[in-house]
Amino acid sequence: MFASPDLAARIDRAEGRLCAAIAREFQGARVFDVDGGVGVFAERDSPSNKLIGVGFAGEIDDAVLSDIEAHFAERGARLQAEISTLADPAVHRQLAARGYVPGGFENVLGHALHGPAAPPPPDVTVEQLSPPDLATLADVMAEGFSSPDIGGVGGDALPPAGDIRRLFALTMRAPGFRGYIARIGGAIVGGAALRIDDGVAQFSGAATLPAFRRRGVQTVLLRARLADASRAGCNIGVVVTQPASKSQQNVQREGFSLLYTRQLLVKPPPAA
Repeated sequence: MFASPDLAARIDRAEGRLCAAIAREFQGARVFDVDGGVGVFAERDSPSNKLIGVGFAGEIDDAVLSDIEAHFAERGARLQAEISTLADPAVHRQLAARGYVPGGFENVLGHALHGPAAPPPPDVTVEQLSPPDLATLADVMAEGFSSPDIGGVGGDALPPAGDIRRLFALTMRAPGFRGYIARIGGAIVGGAALRIDDGVAQFSGAATLPAFRRRGVQTVLLRARLADASRAGCNIGVVVTQPASKSQQNVQREGFSLLYTRQLLVKPPPAA
C-alpha cells in the first residue's frame, strides 16, 4: 500500500475524532479544532490528550497553539503532539521552536480491504461482544496490556491496569465501536476492538491473556476484524503499533504494510 499525505490526514483525523469522542465522556473536557485536526484534553494524564491530524496544510496558527498550550499548562498536563512524517516538515520545526521535545515514535500500518479474509486457526473461535460481556472484555484487555510482549522501541508508556480497564469501558461507548472476544475450548482467552469511521477501520487494541499466547489468538482476532470491516464497507484497515514490536510483526504477517510514522513531540507541563 502507498500512503499519500491525503491518506495520512484521513487516518489521523479519524484518530482525532475518536479521541474527541472519548474526551466528551469527561466533565470539563475541551476539544480544540485545529486545521482539520484536533487538540484534545480529557483529564490530566489521559491517553486521549493529544494534538493530532494537524500539519497537512502547513504550520499551525500560533494563536491556536498558544490557546491549547495554556489550557494544558493551567492543569499541569503534558501536551503530546502526534505529527505524521507525511505532514509539512515546517510543523516539526515549529513545535521544536516552541519547546516541544521528541518523546518517541509510533508506526501506522494499513491493510487494503477487498475480498474475504484468510480463515482463522481451527482451535480458536471469535465472536462479537454482547453487552453482558463488556466487563469481562475490559478485564481481559487490562490483564493483556499489563503483561506486554517484550520488544519494540519507544512509544507511549502504558497506564496501570485499573486505568486501562476504566478507559477501555469509556472507549467502547464512543460511536462506531465493536468489541470481540476470542475463546479456546469455551474459555475467554483474548479480546479486541474495532472502530469504523468514514470508511476507515481502526483496529483499536487487542490483547491475549499471557497463558494463551503463541496459539494464534491475535491472528484470529485480526482476521475476524478484517472480514467484519470489509463487510461494513470500509476500504482500509489501520493499526498503530510501537516500532519493532511483536504487535507490528503480527499485523505485518497478516498483510498490513507500514504507511508512515508519527513523531511524538511533547510539551512538558510547567515546573512546579
